[in-house]
Amino acid sequence: MQTENGEASTNNATNNNATTDINNDLSKLERDIHDALVEGVNIQETVHNLTLKAMKADRLDIDSIRRIVTAVVNGVQEGAQQKFINAANQTQTAKSQVSDAISGLDSALARLAEASKLAIQEAAGRAQKFSDKELVRTRSDLESLESLFLDTLQNTASAAKGVISEILHDVTNHAKNNGTIVGTQLKETLGIFAQQAASVSHAQIEAGAHLAQATAGFIHKIATGVLSGIKDHTQGKK
Repeated sequence: MQTENGEASTNNATNNNATTDINNDLSKLERDIHDALVEGVNIQETVHNLTLKAMKADRLDIDSIRRIVTAVVNGVQEGAQQKFINAANQTQTAKSQVSDAISGLDSALARLAEASKLAIQEAAGRAQKFSDKELVRTRSDLESLESLFLDTLQNTASAAKGVISEILHDVTNHAKNNGTIVGTQLKETLGIFAQQAASVSHAQIEAGAHLAQATAGFIHKIATGVLSGIKDHTQGKK
């Protein structure tokens, strides 16, 4: 009994440490995004790269992505608020920088969707297939990715105050009316998922690595510039 209790205590301690590490990483991400807004240099590229780096293999599920997106948007809001709180005559500059930051987040989410597509295509190229169950789960997560992005923007805009709230509402409405970079990429990615799912039997054995891990591998390659031949979404629409 003491052994069982000891194992349970060890497992609880491990889980608590993992949770602490995740919270620390998210807090650092939020601070880094905040600092990027305050500094005001290469905002779109900085937010894009910081978001990609936050996507790690052991966290690629819809809940972890939601936490990352929330941390980024909070950092944008807080950084913009600090920088422009006493600069009412710089509203246009603030709007431009917030828009750039959100575009950086949008393009990073598009890269996540693209990485999933590349993972599927690589598996197909090797005559491997992921399980039907994993394809369905991941496809469901991806289908909710754009709404997660827009809902987080909307919620943050509603919670913010003054000029920053107005700017975030404008950015959100623009994204809803004109479409998002991630939404455009998702159409292509989900089409590949449909093709793959059509060729997978319900008894299909998973192909070595999990799809989430394979996707994270491509995100790492994209973030580090290994896949430099892929079109850079940071140059997409704002």
